[in-house]
Amino acid sequence: MENKFILDACCGPKYMWFNKQHPNVVYMDNRREEKGYFDYRKNQEIQPDIVADFRKMPFGDKTFKLVVWDPPHLKMKKISGGFAKTFGVLHPETWQDDLKRGFKECWRVLDDYGTLIFKFSDFSISFKQVLSLFPETPLFGNTSSRSKNAETKWFCFMKIPNGVKRNSSTVEEQLNEIEVKK
Repeated sequence: MENKFILDACCGPKYMWFNKQHPNVVYMDNRREEKGYFDYRKNQEIQPDIVADFRKMPFGDKTFKLVVWDPPHLKMKKISGGFAKTFGVLHPETWQDDLKRGFKECWRVLDDYGTLIFKFSDFSISFKQVLSLFPETPLFGNTSSRSKNAETKWFCFMKIPNGVKRNSSTVEEQLNEIEVKK
């Protein structure tokens, strides 16, 4: 994995990437799908470099400088519908533990002073609920325009090593601040 210092932990069809074959990125997803798996988008495919689960990654500690994590946003017992088939689902009974474990793994493989970009849509779960699961708070984020059913936000975290002075407000205070601005 020489010169691979960026991880996309849930790449799916790589929609967010301008270069879907970027030479410095390890694209990971929990499945591989050939073209034609989705009737409405015949050329869509899911072709990660590595098939693995974001809750248990096959990488050593502090492997990546940048981790992009765009986990599933929908809570469903089984995959149904185009969005779920393309991006996957979170199980309604385990989603909290799955996201906690996913954040922990993203943080583990992230190098000191590395950046974690977390993308999420509040279609099924509020941003406040999701962010409250994580032991770290985002430095900043952006919002997209609100659609009829949901809003998508990007949150930026930086892995600042222990012992380096940090913001003194609590996670709860920062989450309330995010909710007020919404």
